[in-house]
Amino acid sequence: MATGDSINLDMFPGSSQHGAVRSKGCYYQYPLALDRELALVLGIFIKNQNTPIIKANNRDLTYSLLFRYELRDSRQESEPTDSRQQSEPSPFPFIQIIQRLKEQLMLNERDGKPKIYQHVLSLVYAVKEINDNPEILPNVSLGFQIYNSYLDERMTYQNTLNLLSTRKHTVPNFKCDKQKNMVAVIGGLDSEISRHMATVLAIYKYPQIAYCILAPVMDVKTQFPSFYRMVPNEEHQYRGIVHLLLHFLWTWVGLITADDDNGENFLQTLTSMLAQNGICSAFSEKTPSTSQGIDTSSSIDSLRAQAISIMSSNVKVNIVNASHQTIIFLMNLIYLHSLFEDTKVLTGKVWIMTAQWFLATDSVYRNNDIQIFDGALSFAVHSNEVLGFAQFLQSLHPQSPKGDGFLKVFWEQAFNCLFSDLEEHEDTTDLCTGQERLENLPTTLFEASIMGQSYSIYNAIYAIVHAVHKMHPSKLKLSGRAERGRPDHLNVQPWQLHTFLKSIIFNNTAGDTVYFNEKGELAAGFDIINWITFPNQSFSKVKLGWMDPQALEGKEFNINAEAIKWHNMFNQVMPLAKCNDNCHPDFCKKTKEGQPFCCYDCVPCADGKISHQKDMDDCVKCSEDQFPNKNKDQCLPKRINFLSFSEMLGIILVSLALSFSLVTSLVLIIFIKNKNTPIVKANNRDLTYFLLLSLMLCFLCSLLFVGRPQTMTCYFHQTSFGIIFSVAVSCVLAKTITVVLAFMATKPGSRMRKWVGGRLTSPIVLTCSMIQAGLCAVWLATAPPFPDLDKHSLAEEIIVECNEGSLTMFYCVLGYLGFLATISFTVAFLARKLPDSFNEAKFITFSMLVFCSVWLSFVPSYLSTKGKSVVIVEIFSILASSAGLLGFIFFPKCYIIILRPELNSKEQLIRRKH
Repeated sequence: MATGDSINLDMFPGSSQHGAVRSKGCYYQYPLALDRELALVLGIFIKNQNTPIIKANNRDLTYSLLFRYELRDSRQESEPTDSRQQSEPSPFPFIQIIQRLKEQLMLNERDGKPKIYQHVLSLVYAVKEINDNPEILPNVSLGFQIYNSYLDERMTYQNTLNLLSTRKHTVPNFKCDKQKNMVAVIGGLDSEISRHMATVLAIYKYPQIAYCILAPVMDVKTQFPSFYRMVPNEEHQYRGIVHLLLHFLWTWVGLITADDDNGENFLQTLTSMLAQNGICSAFSEKTPSTSQGIDTSSSIDSLRAQAISIMSSNVKVNIVNASHQTIIFLMNLIYLHSLFEDTKVLTGKVWIMTAQWFLATDSVYRNNDIQIFDGALSFAVHSNEVLGFAQFLQSLHPQSPKGDGFLKVFWEQAFNCLFSDLEEHEDTTDLCTGQERLENLPTTLFEASIMGQSYSIYNAIYAIVHAVHKMHPSKLKLSGRAERGRPDHLNVQPWQLHTFLKSIIFNNTAGDTVYFNEKGELAAGFDIINWITFPNQSFSKVKLGWMDPQALEGKEFNINAEAIKWHNMFNQVMPLAKCNDNCHPDFCKKTKEGQPFCCYDCVPCADGKISHQKDMDDCVKCSEDQFPNKNKDQCLPKRINFLSFSEMLGIILVSLALSFSLVTSLVLIIFIKNKNTPIVKANNRDLTYFLLLSLMLCFLCSLLFVGRPQTMTCYFHQTSFGIIFSVAVSCVLAKTITVVLAFMATKPGSRMRKWVGGRLTSPIVLTCSMIQAGLCAVWLATAPPFPDLDKHSLAEEIIVECNEGSLTMFYCVLGYLGFLATISFTVAFLARKLPDSFNEAKFITFSMLVFCSVWLSFVPSYLSTKGKSVVIVEIFSILASSAGLLGFIFFPKCYIIILRPELNSKEQLIRRKH
């Protein structure tokens, strides 16, 4: 392939790992200069913190005072030392962790981190692939420059201006180097660095493709039109976190983030989304930024408070906005907590990390225990394996003439050795041979595959190249020199690239489709990763699922929960993350006053309500035709309640009614057969017949109350009862009046004789009965009874009943019947002292006493019972009162007629009492 034009891709790693200029073999770091005496005193006080003499002198204030003196002394020394100069180990573990924490917080930000060197290698490999591929940008060589931002604003602006200038002079707006044909910039790793770069690059409309997980500003495309991100929108990550918590029913979580603008935005956004989905944050802890680290660590009280909060036993799930500095501070804080509490470093936590996380242990701190993150879950920018990258790594050698300038530095840091080309290190025994194998490095130091942000860099290079390739044919056509066999120098203006970048879509070598959405962000989702750590400082990443915003609704979130390997403290049992225990069925939640809404008490469901699931906000009321079971976790259909002919009680009552009516019929037959005897004739036999017939109908009318109420039976329930009983009571009243008049008529010259017989009794019976019939007619005409379902009176049954329609008319009918009974009882009671042989009023008195007693007790019983019990009470009252009338009035006469016929004579009837 002929060599043509060259295009430069300039890259800002945005972190301190790439492009650092330093002497070979030298590592600049701050020493661990602790005053040994102060350290010893502090260690003794910590070791004996529970003894009386320490507790009596305000131990926390003592710790803070000693630590401030110690820190002051350590700041006074700043001379660089060789990396192999180790501080003399402290006699107390607490001193060691404080030393290590301060060293990490004071670490020169320009020092390298071997793991991020993979970003450079992914860039080199992508450029190599493109330059070796004749199908992409033929006759064009792709080059690149790497600048370091050192995580510093001034250096970021300076190096951004260097990109726009010649190689030797920082003079923007002048282009004197024809070999430097820059078309785009890739960077940076950090959102703040990306924003500083975009401020300058936007002026010249240079495309900038960042790979920072968090956007530098809220509306980045409006403020920086030339800015793109080869990562998805972070909102999808937040939604994925919420979906993950809801999937495992975790509602009580801790939030940990850095104390900066990104951390504040993380807390505000995620806390709001969690609250909307019923999830509470148990705490929100902020780790210090670089500038704040020393001052914060100088207070043992604040460190101890943070450690206790994060390691609280009732919070099993922590969500970490996982910047590298936050993770370093968190690891030391966990270890510090183990010293304060005198326990092993066994976290027993589920860590949910954001996509910024890469599990790396700096070469200076390669002894950090990563086991605390065993079983962690994280989100990562979707990536696939790039074929050929592993072979590319195997071809790297630190002493290769074509090796890049970073490789030796990386090699020394990764393998903790030095090359022997410097005289001052000739006597050292830890020499690099160049035969070390990258695959033998722990994955915390280096991964042999393009993953995460390295994958974003790889895709960013291909996106730029595809955009340039897309506009390349049009440039050839415009030049008019295609016939010469060699294109003119490719003069690509950066602003021309935006149109093609916005519409670019391609499949990369890993098989993923890459394109930008309308916001200039990668249209993709996040993978969900399970981190499995091993004692040798290596780890394995298992993809469990994904959060794909492009998927169909309801399919965005997917996870294989069975494949998760939890922290060994959980014994492969999914941990619970709740403020308190679940509320079982039959209980519902009641928020504790002054506590977050996720903290609640469990209260039993009220009557008529159920809770069929755990942790229900409120119990559910069963429908009207259902009732709760005994456990109050299910609604059962209510039973239909009415007195049927088939049930035992119904059979008994029907049998009694038929038996009493049969007995009444027999009495009537006896009276008819002995109608000419004195005892029958003396008691107005026509009225007696009529009374017996009405009593027989009273017994039979009770049958209307048995069986499922229907429209017609409801019409005749109360009305037939009221009219028939009125006839019967009217007959009793007429007989009582007849007895009184008969005795009055026996007196010489009495004018009452003309009223004796049917002349007075018939009007009494007819009038009293017609009044009741009139009341019933008005009742049926205005508000007739009707079949009804009472679903509320009984908890487990639906009462099929006859609704009276009008309670007023019902009580009028019942009241009128009581009025007749009261008159009959009064008259009979007053006539009770008449001569024995003629004194039928005495028996009527007893019968009416029974009648009134029965119906007086009926009223409260009727009002206090429900369902079929009401019908049973009414049938019993009908049968008892009718039987009372039949027994007390007619059984004495039947006794004389059948058993004592000698007493059934006129002489006996006219005999007076001596």
